[in-house]
Amino acid sequence: MLPETLHVPAAVLFLVGGVLSCFLGQRTFRIVLGLYGFVVGVLAAGSIIGPADTTRDILILVASGALGALALVLAYFIGVALVGAAMAALLVHALAAQFGMEPPPWLIIGCTIAGALAALSLQRYVIVFGTAFGGAWLLVMGALGLWHREAVTGLGAGATGWQAYPLRPAPGEHWVLILWVALAIAGLVAQLRLSAPRMARAR
Repeated sequence: MLPETLHVPAAVLFLVGGVLSCFLGQRTFRIVLGLYGFVVGVLAAGSIIGPADTTRDILILVASGALGALALVLAYFIGVALVGAAMAALLVHALAAQFGMEPPPWLIIGCTIAGALAALSLQRYVIVFGTAFGGAWLLVMGALGLWHREAVTGLGAGATGWQAYPLRPAPGEHWVLILWVALAIAGLVAQLRLSAPRMARAR
């Protein structure tokens, strides 16, 4: 978790990165991969060390984020596969959440493998969908952080960290999901329109 003093810088990073990913994700995919890798690295390190209360903890978070960003940028195809796997896992959890249950591990593993393989065979569409939905969530998180509404994401009123899971907002705050999906659809339309002229020229 990030200390409270870093919430505004983190919110700005999420906001800017979310706009870039959601509406220009296909054209700036390597940059977006770096951003996603940084966020994943920070979240992974934060889940291990807990609240970052010291300078040492903050340096560990930054270093973990930098390693995550470097790993995804250097491993482009792995990054595409991970985007597909993440989308598949998200879909499974979304469907399971509608029935008030947790999906079994074997189903999650099977779907993530299938999602990764599908992503490699349908790279362009996976990149567009993955960056649109992922960027929309970063955008929502950044806006909520600047708006001082961390509680809306399920973190609690006195939260000092970030919520990375979009499917379970706080009770009574389901408008967050509607906003997320609306922004993602807008990002999809924008990216597909931007890519249409290039596809026409390629023909």
